[in-house]
This record gives sequence, C-alpha cells and structure tokens, in this order.
Amino acid sequence: MSKAPDTLPYHALPVLRGGQPFGMFDGIRVVDVTTSVAGPYATQLLGDFGAGVIKVERAHGDDARAWGPPFLDAQSLWFTAVNRNKRSVVLDARSPQGRADFEGLIASADVFVTNQPPSVQRKLGMDYDSLRAIREDNVFVSITGFGLEGDRAELTCYDLIAEGHSGVMDITGAADSGPQKIGTPAADMLAGQDAAMACMAALFDRARSGQGHLIDVSLVESMTRFLACRISPYLGSGEVPARSGGTDSVIAIYQPFETADLPMTLGLGNDGIWARFWEAVGDPDYAARPEFASNADRRVHREAILARIQEVLVTRSRDEWLTLLGRARVPAGPINRIDEVAGDAALQQRGLFYAIEEGARTVPQIGLGITIDRRTSVARTAPPVLGADTGDILGRLRAAE
Repeated sequence: MSKAPDTLPYHALPVLRGGQPFGMFDGIRVVDVTTSVAGPYATQLLGDFGAGVIKVERAHGDDARAWGPPFLDAQSLWFTAVNRNKRSVVLDARSPQGRADFEGLIASADVFVTNQPPSVQRKLGMDYDSLRAIREDNVFVSITGFGLEGDRAELTCYDLIAEGHSGVMDITGAADSGPQKIGTPAADMLAGQDAAMACMAALFDRARSGQGHLIDVSLVESMTRFLACRISPYLGSGEVPARSGGTDSVIAIYQPFETADLPMTLGLGNDGIWARFWEAVGDPDYAARPEFASNADRRVHREAILARIQEVLVTRSRDEWLTLLGRARVPAGPINRIDEVAGDAALQQRGLFYAIEEGARTVPQIGLGITIDRRTSVARTAPPVLGADTGDILGRLRAAE
C-alpha cells in the first residue's frame, strides 16, 4: 500500500526554492545525450560544480524516466536522483533541423557526454572525430560498458553486467549464499564519478593548453578498479578471495557483531584501537596477551577472538556500546536501514538531504556531500520535465545563427 501524501518522508526535509551550486564551472556548457544512471550522474556532478547542463533527449526521454514505480508527480524517483541542475531539450538528430540544432549545441559546448556504444556514436555522427570537426577544443566524454576499443567494445552493458564482470558479485554475500549484486548501482555511480573527475582534469588542462580531450570510461573498469584492495592481494599471493559476509578483511577484527538487541559494526584496525577496545569493555589483560600482539598474530587467532568479542557484546544494547566505544575512540557504528539513514540528524545537519521546490513540484534530493569553503552545493533547478526547455534553448540558438 502506498503512503498518503502527507506521510511521505521527504515532507520532513528542508525545502529550498532554487539554491546555489558551487561556482567553479560557471560559464562551462555541457551537452549530455546520456540515459540511465552513469552518464546522468556524471553530468549532475558537473552541474553541482556550476556547469550549465543541457540534457538532449529523444521524444520518449531518458530511459530512466520510465523506471518505476515509485513515481512522484509522474516522475521516476530514480530519474530525479541523478538529473538536477539540467535543462531538457527534445530533438531528433537524424532529421535535418534536428541535426542542425544538435551541431549548434555542440559548437556552443565545452563538454559533450555520451553513453552510446562506439558504432552507434559513429552511425549518428556523435563520435569524437565528428564532433571535433565542429568544435576542436571540446572535451568529449564517452561512458560505455567496456570502453571504445577492444573485443568487447560493442557489447551492451548495464550495472548488473559490469558488477558480474568485475568480480565484486563473487565476493559479496555470505559464504553459503550465491553471488550477490551490491544493493545500489555501484558500477554506474563509480563510472559516472570517474567521468566527471576526468572531465574536470581535462577542462583544467584545456585552460592551460587550449586543447580538447577524448575521455573513455567503462563501467567494467571503474567497478574493477573499485576492487583494487582485493585484487592486489590475489596478484601478490595467489589466494583467491571468497564470499564470507564481509568478515575476511586483512584487518583481523573488522565485521558486524550482534549485541543484546541490534547488530553493529566494529573495526579494530591497529594495535592502539585493539588495546582501547579491551580497556573500554573491562578486560585489558586480554588485549595484552602476547599471542595477540600484532594484527598478523590476531589473524592467526581470529576465530577465538571473534567468539570472545561476541560473548562480550551480547551483554549490552547496541546504543550502549556505541556510546561507550565512541568515548574510547574505537571505530564502531550501527547497521542502518535506508529510512534510518534518511532520518539521520547528523547527515541532515550537514545538508545532505533536502527538497527543491519548483513551480508546483517539490522533489527530494540527495546532496553532493562535499563541503568547500564551509558551504555545500545546493541544486539550482529541479530535475527537468521532459522537453521543458526545448523552445527557449533552441529558439535562442537559432536566433544567434
């Protein structure tokens, strides 16, 4: 059963009516022809730093507009998560007028972002060489499943496929479970972040050299690089990681534990924290045992230590332990549900969650989560209604020709 409108969680968020993104990219224009998550997230990040993003869509719009339920005011909440600070233009680049409009946008743009496979880029005349002929110093950003070159370049891909290729699914889940996807589109978000980061570096270099750049990001490579701390030990040892429910860290004690009521996480990452934990729980002699002197020693005796810690932690509630361990500077925390994260007072104080009001619409947003000069970036505009800016943007473009 869906919630009544007056009980929706976003109604408790602060409402903003057109905020101010960071201004580092004021004057930078981005033309975005991407759909789904990775590309839109990349351009949203650029918009959060001040770039003006023109989202060029087909008549039916970004694929993610249809990803629901849930919908809010007929908009997919997946779509609204990654499309703020953009203006939407609908055009058909295969028609003569649409092609002319598209080329006019490219001529005016500093950055072009696409997630089409290389053969489709070439077929539509939206590949690097074609667009470089229109504007030589354009920063061209391609986000695909497998990259612009190589045997897999033309294969279609989604986040799920990239997670499977990367190995992350094989090491996610309990030892007795099958492979599991991460509970968020991790490959998409990582690739989008990589694309934005590379674009920022390219724009910085262009300011010095005057040269454009070709950026080639793949979901599989971004997701695989995310596993660097698991792949590197394999390469140097030959030991293949296996699913273990997240209990096989190189740090001996680094996993969830049960308490008297709710589970919690605990990470005893160095000798000092190890000693402080046992001091806090009232058993300093256990920490001082010579067979537990180093992390390597503790890994040898991990099972016995885990059993002892679990025996201690079930004697009190989670919140009691978090208070005690927080005072002792021992890394520990709750295992929150999504509703608990969204309601987290500390995150709300940092401005991570808010709603933006635009006309009759109010749309919840998850902020950039980066503070610069003691302020955060806040959405200038809500995620756009399909084609809302077509007349204004193309009208100005044609008038300037």
